[in-house]
Amino acid sequence: MRSLILLCAVLISAHCFPASNESWSLFKRAFERRYSSNEEELHRRQIWERNVALIQQHNLEADLGLHSYTLQMNRFGDMTNEEFRKQMNGFKKSAKDEVNQDNYQTFTAPADFVLPDSIDWRTKGYVTYVKDQGQCGSCWAFSTTGALEGQHFAKTSKLVPLSEQNLVDCSWLNFGCNGGNQDLAYDYIKMHHGIDTEQTYPYMAQREMCQFHKKDVGATITGYTRIQKHNETDLTAAIAAVGPIAVSIDASQGSFQFYSRGVYDEPNCSTKRLDHAVLAVGYGSLNSTDYYIVKNSWGTSWGMQGYILMSRNKQNQCGIATSALYPLV
Repeated sequence: MRSLILLCAVLISAHCFPASNESWSLFKRAFERRYSSNEEELHRRQIWERNVALIQQHNLEADLGLHSYTLQMNRFGDMTNEEFRKQMNGFKKSAKDEVNQDNYQTFTAPADFVLPDSIDWRTKGYVTYVKDQGQCGSCWAFSTTGALEGQHFAKTSKLVPLSEQNLVDCSWLNFGCNGGNQDLAYDYIKMHHGIDTEQTYPYMAQREMCQFHKKDVGATITGYTRIQKHNETDLTAAIAAVGPIAVSIDASQGSFQFYSRGVYDEPNCSTKRLDHAVLAVGYGSLNSTDYYIVKNSWGTSWGMQGYILMSRNKQNQCGIATSALYPLV
């Protein structure tokens, strides 16, 4: 409770008094910041002040109706955007010759499928709690397990949190905390006949020796299905017909770093330069604006309790339909 009160205080303080000593002290306490020297603290405070100014400017524009979403201070507040991207955004596209094309097929919507106006797989038991990748570029592992947790639930009616650490340590074609992708992770799971549970192989936020044990497997796959590139119609249909879908996006903008709530609409996003892997768990519309419900892996203090609403049917904004897939179980 004390940490929650501190977090609320730093958000209010940063909004009202962006450069005050008090709000800087609150930020350091809320996010347990300790710096190696006075020079380092001064450097970090200057970065923080620039980020506070960015947040304030955006939110003032949002109050004027210029944006459909707001920003807020969070644990990334004393990081430059470059540092943030390097540490948190770990999606790396596969070279074509690395992916086993025998392991996947292409999605086709079921015949006579009627697309619902909205769906949220969280309400149907398909989605585990929001996890936190820590200071490790392992987003690809969380996206991989998220989609598999959903498909395993669809088959067994059991929601089993799966081990991202298993993938970080053992999926050797990926790069652990230095990035990876879901295709190669699913190839690994199929080749080794499963992935361990999170309970038996807990997350450590760093790459260690592989400790996979067949007896601890929580889910298996037979392959995976890819969604046709850049096709939001198929992505939406797949979410509705199948369940949570592993997707990759451009999360490089400062607006994503400090996203708070609302429908994220970032015209500077790329549809091709993808750098972050997440999980699409539903979709809907808000005030006639279409969105995807996306689960992140940065803990519950980021965004809407760990989630973001991303623009849908807006020319594949941020590349959300560029590299989408789900496992077959």
